[in-house]
Amino acid sequence: MRYSATSFSRSGVSDWLAQRVSAYILAAYFVVIVGFLLCNPGLEYAQWKEFMSGNAMRLFSLTALLALAAHAWVGMWTVFTDYLTERQMGAKATIIRLALQTGMVIGVFVYVVWGIQILWGN
Repeated sequence: MRYSATSFSRSGVSDWLAQRVSAYILAAYFVVIVGFLLCNPGLEYAQWKEFMSGNAMRLFSLTALLALAAHAWVGMWTVFTDYLTERQMGAKATIIRLALQTGMVIGVFVYVVWGIQILWGN
């Protein structure tokens, strides 16, 4: 089996599964947030803060944030490896792809750290 250092996991099946599980987590998070907003039409900041400050919602938000990071990484890695090839872009395709993947890793990492600071900071 061939292993890519830039892949999310060891196989395409694992990447596919991570993509699907993360999509379900994000869909559930969306339903919870929209449901809360629909059930509270005159929502004020204090209610929103109380809802989002509970440990259960913080953990769910953290799970959704990590799911979003995994979903974004698998999706963009797939796009980069499928469409940024030597056949389509020439000899510099590998350099371009690795540069974009590096940028993606940095971006996802920054957003995850920032999200954790927002969720668990003071």
